[in-house]
Amino acid sequence: MVDLKGQYEHIKSQVDTSVLDVIESTAYINGPEVHQFQKELEDYLGVKHVIPCANGTDALQIAMMGLGLKPGDEVITADFTFAATVEVIALLGLTPVLVDVDPVTFNIDVEAIRRAITPNTKAIVPVHLFGLSANMDEIIEIAKEHDLYVIEDNAQAIGGTYTNKNMQKAKAGTIGHVASTSFFPSKNLGCYGDGGAIFTNDDDLAHIIRGVVNHGMYERYHHDVVGVNSRLDSIQAAILRAKLPHLDSYNEARRNAARKYSEKLKGNPNIITPTGACDSEGSICDNCDCHVFHQYTLRILNADRDALVKHLNENGIPCGVYYPIPLHLQKAYADERYNEADFKVTNQLVKEVISLPMHTELDDEQIEFITQTVINFVNR
Repeated sequence: MVDLKGQYEHIKSQVDTSVLDVIESTAYINGPEVHQFQKELEDYLGVKHVIPCANGTDALQIAMMGLGLKPGDEVITADFTFAATVEVIALLGLTPVLVDVDPVTFNIDVEAIRRAITPNTKAIVPVHLFGLSANMDEIIEIAKEHDLYVIEDNAQAIGGTYTNKNMQKAKAGTIGHVASTSFFPSKNLGCYGDGGAIFTNDDDLAHIIRGVVNHGMYERYHHDVVGVNSRLDSIQAAILRAKLPHLDSYNEARRNAARKYSEKLKGNPNIITPTGACDSEGSICDNCDCHVFHQYTLRILNADRDALVKHLNENGIPCGVYYPIPLHLQKAYADERYNEADFKVTNQLVKEVISLPMHTELDDEQIEFITQTVINFVNR
């Protein structure tokens, strides 16, 4: 699914040198590499504050802690996403409110958000799923109307650009009150272990979060807020510094691969290819920078998706089903408040979606073999 070894070979010298420099310095925690990475990522994103932390799940939890959300507060998020998004809501004693998604973008349905708001609603968590920003214009408008926080889950869309209704561009993760991201190895910007970060333009919120990530301390052994131990280590920061200058080219390589996939698969009545968001017909235009294709996800119609997974694996092609079970049907998050009629899209997507290999090292021969194997199966 991801050729991390091939990607590493291109930056091996720089990565190896950077890692050895950290080991020589023995500044393993909160060393200079962490602070430099923070500044460089702030510059790249055009955001005032980046606060690195240990992983993407922590990042989302810490963002909510920083906002001061209290047990019983309702937080609206998408039903069709990875469990970490709802996991941290539950861990903090907040009330998760899961809603359906859009069938084209796979992102949270803004009308479903409107229907879900109650006097107890305090925040919306849009997930920029598979690398495509959610409809932030509408989400921000809803949040302003109801005085809600917007917490962007940007674990899959770093480097992606959102163009608002006034044709102004901003990086995904810099639009809401606060955002979280993950540097898990398979992400578009991934380290060689675990890592994450929180983004915000709010000075006061950034100050709180800097304390939360470090046991609630601003001064050693003075614990001013309830905190956690969640820090990005210097070796991972050094690796991320080596990779950050390549992020745009990595994302463009993914878009190029997505264009080639879609070109070969288009017109097949049994396959729906992912949208590029900026084109109403779903194509991925040459200057598109809104989708960074963390995953390239198809919908399979009139064919057995699970049998296709088996068929691809038998032909040596890795694939993934993201996600096979809606969050509202997961044992940990089931709730009698939920009505199946409210999750028509999600309940359909979990039967149809399949993600093909997507990474920076995909070549034309691989794409031809993968797409032809898919077509041969769905057409038989």
